[in-house]
Amino acid sequence: MRDRIDKIVKQLTLQEKVSLLSGSDDWHTMPVERLGIPSLIMTDGPHGVRSNFDYKDRKNGTSTAFPTGVSMAASWNPDLIERIGAALGEETRAMNCDILLGPCVNIVRHPLGGRNFESYSEDPYLAGKIGASWVRGVQSRNAGTSLKHYACNNQEIERGRGSSVIDERTLREIYLPAFETIITEADPWTVMCSYNRINGTYASENSHILRDILKGEWEYEGVVISDWGANHTTVESVKGGLDIEMPGPARWYGQFLVEAVKNRQIDEAVIDEAVRRILRMIVRSGKFEATDQVPAGSVDTPEHQSLALKLAEDAITLLKNDNGLLPLTNKSGTIAVIGPNAADLQIIGGGSSFVQPPFKTQPLEEIRNLAGNGPAIRYEQGCDNYVDPPVMPFEYFFKSREGEPGLIAEYFKSDMLGDKPDRTQEEKGINFWWWGQGPLDSNVYSLRLTGFIKVPDSGRYILRVDNSGSAYVYIDDKPVIENKRDAKIREWPVRSRSEYIELTADTYHVLRVEFMKGRDDHVGRIGLRFAFAPEQEKDYRFRNAVELAKKADCAIVFAGMPRDFESEGNDRPHMDLPNRQNALISSVASVNKNTVVVLNCGSPVTMPWIDSVRAVLLAYYPGMMGGKAIANILMGNVSPSGKLPVTFPVRLPDTPAYINFPGSREVFYGERIYVGYRYYDKREIAPLFPFGHGLSYAEFEYGDPDIPLKAIPGETIAVRFTIKNKGSIEAKETAQVYVGDRQCALDRPVRELKGFGKVTLKPGESKQLTVFLDKRAFSFYDPYKKAWVQEPGEFEILIGSSSRDIRLKGTIVIE
Repeated sequence: MRDRIDKIVKQLTLQEKVSLLSGSDDWHTMPVERLGIPSLIMTDGPHGVRSNFDYKDRKNGTSTAFPTGVSMAASWNPDLIERIGAALGEETRAMNCDILLGPCVNIVRHPLGGRNFESYSEDPYLAGKIGASWVRGVQSRNAGTSLKHYACNNQEIERGRGSSVIDERTLREIYLPAFETIITEADPWTVMCSYNRINGTYASENSHILRDILKGEWEYEGVVISDWGANHTTVESVKGGLDIEMPGPARWYGQFLVEAVKNRQIDEAVIDEAVRRILRMIVRSGKFEATDQVPAGSVDTPEHQSLALKLAEDAITLLKNDNGLLPLTNKSGTIAVIGPNAADLQIIGGGSSFVQPPFKTQPLEEIRNLAGNGPAIRYEQGCDNYVDPPVMPFEYFFKSREGEPGLIAEYFKSDMLGDKPDRTQEEKGINFWWWGQGPLDSNVYSLRLTGFIKVPDSGRYILRVDNSGSAYVYIDDKPVIENKRDAKIREWPVRSRSEYIELTADTYHVLRVEFMKGRDDHVGRIGLRFAFAPEQEKDYRFRNAVELAKKADCAIVFAGMPRDFESEGNDRPHMDLPNRQNALISSVASVNKNTVVVLNCGSPVTMPWIDSVRAVLLAYYPGMMGGKAIANILMGNVSPSGKLPVTFPVRLPDTPAYINFPGSREVFYGERIYVGYRYYDKREIAPLFPFGHGLSYAEFEYGDPDIPLKAIPGETIAVRFTIKNKGSIEAKETAQVYVGDRQCALDRPVRELKGFGKVTLKPGESKQLTVFLDKRAFSFYDPYKKAWVQEPGEFEILIGSSSRDIRLKGTIVIE
């Protein structure tokens, strides 16, 4: 491969070399047709292939929505995640794309982080093992990955210019190990640098993390790409280690970079190095050969949907189950199903990871299906789960009065609408944005959307429009919203405007939306979003839900987030369930002693009612098959086996980064290495639910520990023990192995996760597990020696069902 690449580099002109260092548009790398160098196509991920829009040769359509990143980590099942990755690779190929942008392995530093749902864990060992499996799976299908966001992108507030101020030891022990594990074990095609600065220098030009560590110490030979719009310089970023700026066309590179070489601001050899990396990636893709040799892939298959169901079942976590209330087997009488998320389950979070599946299962419907002729299922919503109006559901849009879903979109390469559009296509709804020029590759833009909206209930609704440019909304040919641009505003969303409208149930109301963006608009994004909700909720729904619970034998309250409440682009404002959900749960629990709460969220929430309810099930964002998975666990078809990948605090002030989040232009990582459970252990603070916690319908017995008494430095040791299922149902258990250093030259955490294993056991069955602990399991990073150090001495080996539920202990001496 090296000789082939060197030969191509010698044939390239300087202009052609430089052209390869920028995207050609939002999603494509730059081709060089003269030499047959093809373009690669990227697409958003990481828990599904984002393909809900037309763009050149990318395919538009639905794709499988898998459970999100936090669920993948909650499964503690690397083998299953590798199978999920393979399915994602097949779907990437089927949508005519080459690189899936993921996984997102940034550490969950604070409960309010907007992209926590998309990330894996507060622990770098767990995040690294899950991420490596994901990458191996995707790339086994000849699709590339993009490990992101490198590095220290742990919040959304000021992510574009904020500086993560962090010491070297914390960087090495907490925020880089997951990246290192994935680089060394799975070799992703690309690494995506983050938006933020690290100790004052943008990640896109930070030579310490890009050249010294990633490409130097870790010997990474792949391509470093910028997050979209994250490059800020011409010379500094290329010298610092950035290989491709995205999106295209070139903003900082192109002719600027050509002139920099000619003016001797940068040596052409630095450009050549980046070009070699890019060419190596293209060779790996197989696209240098005939494109029909690249696997075709498959999308939305029953097999992929079955995998999505299996992952959701493996991830859903039983937090509390007093007196074995769950599962609801052999129950008679009435089950009250209450809450906004029972009939409108949120399967994913918001932002670039949004996926449009062909369908999604709902808990209410699936519980009814499983109940059959058993208990009667009654439903009341009780309250809403939003404060601001959510995105208008796609189910409300129609192309015709015959009930065809969607809208007709006419695009124009002009800021004036005309009679002959440059492109006409179907849109499923009104919630989209583009970084660059959108589907038309135009600096000016206009769009006309036409169709109908139909709502299930008559009444007064609030309609809010967020947009760049200018937007105009007409319903039944009457003007409703005029939202003109403001040239002084340069950030998204440029403008928001709300109006109340009267709509009649089951009536097709004519809709027309016009959007224009002129050449003098300075906002990078082109965006248009419809938010929509009924007028403020009525108290009777709350009262009806409590009355239903009072008469029922058991009440299940589904609580959680509305669409896009947890999302890229913003952090959560608080840790509470939105709207009146906490009050609803407390009121239901006060009249029904058998109350179960199912939480539909991607991050910790406060639970002021925790002592009043008998069971709590955490569903996370469980993907398109989530409703079925929740019902299977509630009704006893499957025993829950998920374990928390993050600590759930009692209250926000208990959290490690509380006084340093969100910061402002500088974000001090003052908690240092004491992130997540490391902090709670060190401070001896009792969390609401500890890291690694998760109950089962079975009971497990740990025994027969086999822990070596001594080892020499650098030796990998094997820790063996058995687990027995003492219950009456087949179930899975995840055993966790922690290491504690009893005496160290530097301060260390009480215990740190260094191994785990998940095992399936039939009733009465026992199995032996073996967990290997290598040199790194006993080492710390010494910032004075600038190296990982394994000191001699005594180390505790702790084996348990969670970080606070230790079942077996032993001591090993490193001599």
